[in-house]
Amino acid sequence: MAPIQRIRPPGLVSSPAFSHVAVVPPGATTIYVGGQNSVDANGSLIGVDDAAVQSARALENAKTALAAAGATISDVVQWTVLFVEGADLAAGYGAIASELASDEPPLVTAAFVARLGVPGALVEISAIAAVERG
Repeated sequence: MAPIQRIRPPGLVSSPAFSHVAVVPPGATTIYVGGQNSVDANGSLIGVDDAAVQSARALENAKTALAAAGATISDVVQWTVLFVEGADLAAGYGAIASELASDEPPLVTAAFVARLGVPGALVEISAIAAVERG
């Protein structure tokens, strides 16, 4: 099976933090991870008012979800990161950027939103991953 391709085409901004296009070959298993917040196994919010702590915990939760499906962070094709308006983006993204970085980074969509479903949550992270089978 052909490998998953992450492409940064000429003519688009080149960034070590993200790619622009991902091509998942036939036969790969696609895994969707729903929005993960900074909550523990009991649903209690971790890191109240701290975007860095919340981002790190939300990413850990996403990694746990990926592992449950037989995937790792390196299998992620696209991340979606939502921050509540007014959250410290530099601190929040800074807490997870090193884990998201790679030679072939995934696609990344980030946005500010008015609020999230978990009261007090400052960040929500979701992912699409693909695992090459064969």
